[in-house]
Amino acid sequence: MTITIYHNPDCGTSRNTLAMIRQSGEEPEIVEYLENPPARDKLISLIAAMGMTPRALLREKGTPYAALDLANEKWSDDELIDFMMAHPILINRPIVVSPKGVKLCRPSEVVLDLLAAPIIGQFVKEDGEVVSPKAPAARAE
Repeated sequence: MTITIYHNPDCGTSRNTLAMIRQSGEEPEIVEYLENPPARDKLISLIAAMGMTPRALLREKGTPYAALDLANEKWSDDELIDFMMAHPILINRPIVVSPKGVKLCRPSEVVLDLLAAPIIGQFVKEDGEVVSPKAPAARAE
């Protein structure tokens, strides 16, 4: 199974998500999107695959969101994507792509829905929160 994570190593949620992927037995392709942002077409396709709008993907905390007045509804989707291309820190993270779909993994345990083997055993996040192992889905007989 091929998994890609759009990752920021300075983000605890992103680090936890990456650790859960690895604990499931997968080694993902890691895209440090602040250094290597996705191309515009790729960003648009990720947003579409997640079923969200560009506005919903914007990150506010620790970004130029307020300084750029991005809460203002005057900005079109294309303009918001332009801002994300110019300032990749505005792209919320982590985004995980797998054969099971594409999701913004906030909180980090959302990634369990994307893993081939989501039984990761006990997982303790950096903040001490324990993530319960995901049980296999019941099979219909």
